[in-house]
Amino acid sequence: MTVQQNIVHSGIQSKADKSPVTVADYGSQILVSLALMMEVSGPFSLVAEEDSEELRKDGAEEILEEITDLVNETLADDGSYSMSFSKEGILSAIDNGKSEGGPTGRHWVLDPIDGTKGFVRGDQYAIALALLDEGKVVLGVLACPNLPLSSISNPNGSSSGDRIGALFSATIGCGAEVESLDGSPPQKISVCSIDNPVNASFFESYESAHSMHDLTSSIAEKLGVQAPPVRIDSQAKYGALARGDGAIYLRFPHKGYREKIWDHAAGSIVVTEAGGIVTDAAGNNLDFSQGRFLDLDTGIIATNTQLMPSLLKAVQDAIKEKNHAASLL
Repeated sequence: MTVQQNIVHSGIQSKADKSPVTVADYGSQILVSLALMMEVSGPFSLVAEEDSEELRKDGAEEILEEITDLVNETLADDGSYSMSFSKEGILSAIDNGKSEGGPTGRHWVLDPIDGTKGFVRGDQYAIALALLDEGKVVLGVLACPNLPLSSISNPNGSSSGDRIGALFSATIGCGAEVESLDGSPPQKISVCSIDNPVNASFFESYESAHSMHDLTSSIAEKLGVQAPPVRIDSQAKYGALARGDGAIYLRFPHKGYREKIWDHAAGSIVVTEAGGIVTDAAGNNLDFSQGRFLDLDTGIIATNTQLMPSLLKAVQDAIKEKNHAASLL
C-alpha cells in the first residue's frame, strides 16, 4: 500500500511478458513466503509468480536495493519477526516460490500482487494465496486493499462511512467470509440469488489485453444482460462476485495465452464456498493439479447455480459464432 501511494517510474520493472512488476510485487512475495515458512510446519512448497532472474541482471542493483530496504522497513515496523534480509537473502527468498505444484502433496500458491496494471494505475489489486492439497484447492485468501468493505454496487460506496479494504477467506466445506483488513469480525458471504439474466451484471477484466471484450459483450447480448460490464482488475472480481456485488464473471484471454494457477486458485474457492460455480467455457471444473498452468477450454466463467445453465449455453453459442466468423476471413 505504501508503494502504491508513492509509485515512481524507477519502481516499475518490465518482465518478459511486458506486465509491470513493482518493488511491491517482489516484496509481497518475500513477506508472504517468510510468514508461511515461520508459521507452517512440515515440508514447505510454494508455487509463486516471481523469481529472481531479472533482479540478478546487470542494471538491477538499484531496484534490488529498494526491495531490500522496503522489506526490512516493513519487518521492523510490523515487529512480528525480529530479522532483516541482505540483498542475497532477498534473492533467495524470492526463489522460495519456484515449486512446480502438481497432483500430490501440499503446495501454497501465491500471486503476490494480482492485477499489477491496476496496482500501477492506483486501482484494484489483490494479494492472492491458496493451498493445494493433492491437486485440489482447499483454502483461499484474497486481500483487496482498495475494495470497499461493503459493496462496489453500493450507491453510497464513496461515503466516508464505508471502509476501504477487504479480506476474503474460504476453507473447503466451511463457506466464505469477508472482514476488513484491520480485523473487523468476519461476515459470512454468499453469491447473489438472481435467476433472470436481464437483472444480472457482469464483471470482466479492466484491460482489453487480458480478456476479449467483444466476446463477453456478445455473451451478454445473448443472455439479455442490460447493465454495462463492471471492469475491474485482479481477483478482486472473485471477491466481489462471492459477496453478491454482481452475478457473473467472464474471462476469455486472447488466443495463445495460458492461465496460471495463481491467477485463479484463491478466487475460485472464495466463489465456490460462497455457493457459486466456477468452470471453463465447456463447463469443466478448473484443474489445479497440472503444475503451474491451468489448461482449460477457451476461458473461465463464474456465476450462481441458477444462471449457470443459460450462461454456459450463451458462452458456447458466442464462441461458435466467433470461430465461424474467423473461419470466413
